[in-house]
Amino acid sequence: MDGNNTKPAASNATMTLTDNSTGRSIELPVIPGSVGPKVIDVRSLYAKTGYFTYDPGFMATAACRSSITYIDGDQGILMYRGYPIEELAEKSNFLEVAYLLLNGELPNPTQRDQFVSDITHHTMVHEQITSFFRGFRRDAHPMAVLCGVVGALSAFYHDSTDINDPYQRMVASHRLIAKLPTIGAMAYKYSLGQPFMYPKNSLGYAENFLHMTFGVPCEEYKVNPVLARAMDRIFILHADHEQNASTATVRNAGSSGANPFACIAAGIASLWGPAHGGANEAVLKMLARIGDKKNIPEFISHVKNKNEHEIQFGFGHRVYKNYDPRARVLRESCHQVLDELGIKDDPLLDLAMELEKISLNDEYFITRKLYPNVDFYSGIILKAMGFPTSMFTVLFAIARTVGWIAQWTEMIEDPDTKIGRPRQLFTGATERHYVPINQRH
Repeated sequence: MDGNNTKPAASNATMTLTDNSTGRSIELPVIPGSVGPKVIDVRSLYAKTGYFTYDPGFMATAACRSSITYIDGDQGILMYRGYPIEELAEKSNFLEVAYLLLNGELPNPTQRDQFVSDITHHTMVHEQITSFFRGFRRDAHPMAVLCGVVGALSAFYHDSTDINDPYQRMVASHRLIAKLPTIGAMAYKYSLGQPFMYPKNSLGYAENFLHMTFGVPCEEYKVNPVLARAMDRIFILHADHEQNASTATVRNAGSSGANPFACIAAGIASLWGPAHGGANEAVLKMLARIGDKKNIPEFISHVKNKNEHEIQFGFGHRVYKNYDPRARVLRESCHQVLDELGIKDDPLLDLAMELEKISLNDEYFITRKLYPNVDFYSGIILKAMGFPTSMFTVLFAIARTVGWIAQWTEMIEDPDTKIGRPRQLFTGATERHYVPINQRH
């Protein structure tokens, strides 16, 4: 499905490595990308030297080649297929962005209409899946439900699990993108004890999700266009983010030949971790802990004290050493949502806006480039819309599914793909022999 996944440009450049203990040197190829840092091709390193590389967290290792998403954290750049995220969030919509991620190009009108139709007509889930929900406790975390139900989809859709069939891969992709909002909304409704809402083919992607989440059968739910647009932007901004933990999990699971539903369930499990998908929830917990605007100066003083290890969640980013480009877009949507809903007396949201104002003008944060990130604004928006914090990561998973699918498809179609099998630096016991229990001390 990806027409842009070409091999890296050929290069005659090499990197010379010298073993100081033996004086032996070897040359390794250096491969340039279309943009960004070059990589050293170490595939022959072990055969030539008997050494592996050691890189916990793969902080300096390119585990794949990809033409989908590019990030320059120092410059604050995020691009999908070469398109700046700011342009896509301003001018496009989520399903058009989904098509771009999957296929490498923006659709023409005919392609767009067909894709929207395909996704729209896959939004319903198998009716027996509603029975599947009854196996969960009423107070089950929505991410636990989402992970379980998505993993079970392969039991319902046998006709789209052959990863070697391009058509089946496409059908599975469309099903996952279409059904994740339905399943996410069902998880929310189940937690409330409310009836599930069927999707409506007359509604757009974000509108349909809001309808299924907040609508009830006894009356017509009118989707607020400002909220729908904000939801659509949140989906766009979270659709992909290069080789993050959950995407690497999807690729690693897929490298074994696992079916796409299982791979996406694995990605959901990885996303659930608080260090990955739970940051916007941490923002609201932090605000609740601060409690009142008058406590902000004291809180910030604790953040500035390096001996206290106080974290200001929602500011700064592991990748972006500049302003998070997604935050620029979502800041506008955040204030639009608050204005539309007339929220002027919510203490938590009022506190968040004051913290934003103080931090943007504080020299400590300015010099360290600790600007508000996407999690700061998304948490505020979602709370204003009425989502409980337990649903925040579910919304992240709905958006990120298209990125996972695009990355999974790219991996399947890459002739260089091998089953993920990281090496290790073994630090355990050397060889020893079994001692009978009566001789052990």
